Amino acid sequence: MTRRENKTPARPASPALPRLAHARNGGLPLDTGWIASTRVNRPAAERHAAGLAARRPADPATEAAWLLRAVGLIDLTTLSGDDTPGRVRQLCAKARAPLGADLRKALGAGPVTTAAVCVYHEMIAPALAALEGSGLPVAAVSTGFPAGLSPFSTRLAEIEASVAAGASEIDIVISRRHVLLADWQALYDEVAAFRAACGPAHMKAILATGELGTLTNVARASLVAMMAGADFIKTSTGKEPVNATLPVGLTMCRMIRAYREATGVDVGFKPAGGISTAPDALDWLVLVGEELGPRWQEPDLFRFGASSLLGAIERRLDEIAFGAGSTPRRHATG
Repeated sequence: MTRRENKTPARPASPALPRLAHARNGGLPLDTGWIASTRVNRPAAERHAAGLAARRPADPATEAAWLLRAVGLIDLTTLSGDDTPGRVRQLCAKARAPLGADLRKALGAGPVTTAAVCVYHEMIAPALAALEGSGLPVAAVSTGFPAGLSPFSTRLAEIEASVAAGASEIDIVISRRHVLLADWQALYDEVAAFRAACGPAHMKAILATGELGTLTNVARASLVAMMAGADFIKTSTGKEPVNATLPVGLTMCRMIRAYREATGVDVGFKPAGGISTAPDALDWLVLVGEELGPRWQEPDLFRFGASSLLGAIERRLDEIAFGAGSTPRRHATG
């Protein structure tokens, strides 16, 4: 990976309702030479990631602006075996109004929503009904999530069914064995087939980075997924023992940057799993701002996959607005 001068990203603009989705990634023919030449220096990546905390915003007003931006980047998620339509309706109400009116007033913030709601296929219909008129998209996990080991034809049919049901974003999982065996053609063909099955829906390719072994494997899998047409690359399902880490995020962001430099195409990035505190959110915003620029602090190119992050951010914003030790006005959970 190439390196460039580190710069603390500018203060994010005031959050707004979600933007229109970015242009689709048409992909490239598989370039095995590019893949073979891609390597990652793990100690260097870890050293860089370790310094991110020192570059968080220092003053409360700027921190609040960043955290408000982070709220608008969350794919609010419920992926539990005991999900019900009622639980999904509550989640969607939270997505439409994630912060209490009194808190927004105290912060001088306008309307804010999360970026999307992410559910299993069976919960697409209640999510769509609950989000009607909001402009918020429904994302569905697919392809045998989280392991991705169901028959290939079943995985394709699952994508098609979720798109037909109204999901406008599909989060697919790759077959990790293709990466571990360095079978890049098989990985490319799989992701390209998933991309075709998505039709008009934007596709996020989940790499399950905690199961890929090395950062070099993460970098190469990122490139192959983008070559095959992924609109986003995503770290994790949230179900692996190790989920989103900053060295992994650095690696994936640099692959996105390399792909953009080669093709002119912007590919989105979604860290997911284990991002649960306000400082976590700040670290990821610093990372994408440094490596990719302020466009990747917008919801069409960056998402947090999270279920508990929203509540943690609200608690921190409450402390900024009303003082430490204050009683939070309304906590969002889930």
